[in-house]
Amino acid sequence: MTRTSSRSGCGCPLPEERGAVVDTAFVAAALARSGSVETSGTPGLSLADLPIGVRGNILAIDSDASPALGQRLGDLGFVAGTGVEAVRRAPLGDPVVYRVCGYDICLRRAQAQKIRVVSLG
Repeated sequence: MTRTSSRSGCGCPLPEERGAVVDTAFVAAALARSGSVETSGTPGLSLADLPIGVRGNILAIDSDASPALGQRLGDLGFVAGTGVEAVRRAPLGDPVVYRVCGYDICLRRAQAQKIRVVSLG
């Protein structure tokens, strides 16, 4: 049985249960299915680039994100292996509502760009 975070209670496994390192087999399989690789060498695409209505799996939080932002995103459920969907965009394009761990959360583009995902369709 999977424990839930006492802070959010969202039902997602705690970040420490998922491990601090991204599973390379998961990343390789996800990239092979989607074919999405950025020219910068960082796998996947940023969450900010995920089209509305499309689901994806989180690969990692960019290493250049501040430790506080990385911790906060992890607390909210944005951890490697978690499914995420872009739900709707504000009229001026920013922020965007994402569905993760069964709830909707709004992120600004600058925050969403720090999250690497692979599109599932």
